This record gives sequence, C-alpha cells and structure tokens, in this order.
Amino acid sequence: MRKGPPAVRRGFSLIEILVVISIFAVIGILTTRSIFLTIRGAKKSDSLVRVRENVNYAMGVMERQIRNAQSIDCVSSTASIIYYTALEGVDSTISCVDDYIASGSGRLTSSDIVVTNCSLSCIQTDINSPISVRISIAAEDTVSTSVEKGSVTSETEIIARNY
Repeated sequence: MRKGPPAVRRGFSLIEILVVISIFAVIGILTTRSIFLTIRGAKKSDSLVRVRENVNYAMGVMERQIRNAQSIDCVSSTASIIYYTALEGVDSTISCVDDYIASGSGRLTSSDIVVTNCSLSCIQTDINSPISVRISIAAEDTVSTSVEKGSVTSETEIIARNY
C-alpha cells in the first residue's frame, strides 16, 4: 500500500459563496423589478384605453346629436348644458353633470371614469351662419391606483347641419 501525502480537498471559501449569492440576488432583484414595471405599464395602458374609449364614445354621440339637430339653443356661450331639438322633434340636452357627461337622462361615460373638466361652448357669428359647438373633455380612470391612472384630454368643434 502506498502512503503519500493526504489528498488535498479544495472547497469554496466563504467569500466565494457570498459573491455568488450576491450576484444571484442582484439578478433576482433586477428581474423582479423589470417584471413589476412591465405589469405596471400594462395596467396604465389598459387604463388609458378604457378612458379613451369612454371619451371617444361620448364625443361621438354628442357629435351625432349636435350635427343632426333640428335646432340648438345655447343658453350662454360657455355653459355646461346645451339644449337641442332632434330631427324627430324631441327636445333633449347634452350636459356635463358633476363627474360625468349625460345626454338627456342617460350617462354617456362609464362610472369607471371621472370627467375632471368639461366645457361646452356655442359659437354663432351671425344669424345666417350655422351654430358651432366646441367640446372639451378631460377625464381620468377611477379604478386604477395613482401611478397606473390614465388620463385623457380631448377637444373637438362640431358644426350643425340644420340651422
């Protein structure tokens, strides 16, 4: 039997183990942060889509109603309500009520969004020219948190066909 120097067993030192654990910890933290940021961005995007769809729907309905109205009665040049008579002869209104937009008695915006600013302006240069209505809406999401909350501002000018 041969006897010689004992076999040297090498292992990892404590420092080497700590360095490897630290590297994996940093990689794990960076990966987790990037995942959370991606999720937050997706939620903000969903919030923006929800608000934009609501505002676009409300603007589209108001645009059709004003454009096809038989007559429009603007109480003042800047108000939160417009009275109009539809082609069928039915009197109705478009109004900015508290935190939503209404047409007649129904809501045009969802309860998931809040209208933060709404302006309805009537413009008619002379009696022979058509009435023009300028609509400005700012809305934001109520479902999302403050960081993920989407807000949209939209403005348009509509010229009535019948005057």
